[in-house]
Amino acid sequence: MIPKLPAGHFLGQTLRARDLSGFRLTETVYAQGLKLPRHAHELAKYCLVIAGSFSERVGKQEQVREPLSLNFQPADTTHEEAHVTPGHHFLIEVGASWLERAREYSAILDCPVDLTGGAASRLGVQLYDEFRHLDGLSPLTIEGLFLELLAETSRRRLGSVDRHPPRWLDQVTEMLRARFAENLTLSDIAAAAGVHTVHLARVFRKFNGCTIGDYVRQLRIEYASRLLSTTETSLAEIALAAGFSDQSHFSRTFKSHTKMLPSEFRAIFRAR
Repeated sequence: MIPKLPAGHFLGQTLRARDLSGFRLTETVYAQGLKLPRHAHELAKYCLVIAGSFSERVGKQEQVREPLSLNFQPADTTHEEAHVTPGHHFLIEVGASWLERAREYSAILDCPVDLTGGAASRLGVQLYDEFRHLDGLSPLTIEGLFLELLAETSRRRLGSVDRHPPRWLDQVTEMLRARFAENLTLSDIAAAAGVHTVHLARVFRKFNGCTIGDYVRQLRIEYASRLLSTTETSLAEIALAAGFSDQSHFSRTFKSHTKMLPSEFRAIFRAR
């Protein structure tokens, strides 16, 4: 018998939570080395990894979740986790009424959807920032952001069903993930894939929901987030290692993506 966790319950330590109309926001932390046995959740949920990394198995598929990764899982999804490092997650549990809104537009969210990168990740970070700084207008702002996130989830879900990416796109993605710290040009990437630059840009955006530049920037932020939360490496060294021109450029870009300065992000983990 696989245990099913009721709304508001997680196997990590809850730092704070907030109930809004139709969904619940929760911030949790997980100890390094913690292994969560197979379980499911009563409600559908989004998980934004603020920091830390963990291995998650859903059915027969296993995936490593890194900082700023975002995914959606429908209710009753069976999964298990192994936390390699201390983890910090932002979770959004979704009531059935919200999912019905997506169904109205032919998007049936009945399977997990990976939303890492592009607009969806930025919306997840904006939701987390609003959650951290609640005021009288926060419920209205959060509902608006969540509707946008639901729309992005629906687009990704419909795209995964209706479209088949070309084989060369996987090659491009692997290249970007391996060489994100380099200053690659669109011509370099197109030449490696054997396609025209215009075709590359159009197809990449179609299947990833963002430009190549946005994707690389996200990879750099994810890498920097891991170093900030797990090492004492200086901000200047992290900036160069992640591919930024200098610490100032790194700080501006990091705050634009996470709503926090690198020093503020690092302080979250030193305070625990």
